Amino acid sequence: MPGSIRLFVTAQLAAGVEIAATAGQAHYLGTVMRRTVGETVGLFNGRDGEWAARLVTLRRGEASFVVDCILRPQAAEPDVWLIFALLKRDATDLVIQKATELGVAALWPVLTARTNAQRVNLARFHAIAIEAAEQSERLAVPVIHEPRPLSALLQAWPAGRRLFAAAERASAPPIVPTTEPAALLVGPEGGFTPAELDAVRGHPLVTLVSLGPRILRAETAAIAGLARLQGAGWG
Repeated sequence: MPGSIRLFVTAQLAAGVEIAATAGQAHYLGTVMRRTVGETVGLFNGRDGEWAARLVTLRRGEASFVVDCILRPQAAEPDVWLIFALLKRDATDLVIQKATELGVAALWPVLTARTNAQRVNLARFHAIAIEAAEQSERLAVPVIHEPRPLSALLQAWPAGRRLFAAAERASAPPIVPTTEPAALLVGPEGGFTPAELDAVRGHPLVTLVSLGPRILRAETAAIAGLARLQGAGWG
């Protein structure tokens, strides 16, 4: 159903199941998109694939669907995480949106000495990721973790997952695509402190990589790095 409305739901998807929309989805369908009862939308939940569903009720603040038939089975997605220092609100929102579009499985905001963020609204982060997944035709929404200090994340880093750290002004090889479990680490505006860089460099599962000769904004580095790490055909 290319180009149709797609909505993320948490309920199980199977033929004949009736699912209630959220109030926000009901407003979007009725007021923004001017849909009517009987029309079809696509539903996905990150587990059961994408299904066609008919609108059976639609009124102010309320809507429901009956699931009809499967459109796409659930498929494996790249096992790539993005670890990024929190930025100012608009830049952080952009990183979450574009990382979702590029297919990341998980987003890990971290706190560094130069982190430029006062408050974190995880509900807004999730809403941004859901909207990006709906619009990009992904079948899953990335997991978004609570922010934690970079030092704590490095200490608890899982074995078997390589962490590629984008390093400015460092003698490092260019980032190359991988199909193995991996993650990209991008620092804050102003970069990592020398102590943080030493901790990153000294971790046994970290590989310093270059994103090219230019100094990129943090949000640009996240987008460019993810695209290069996943390579053509991923996402």
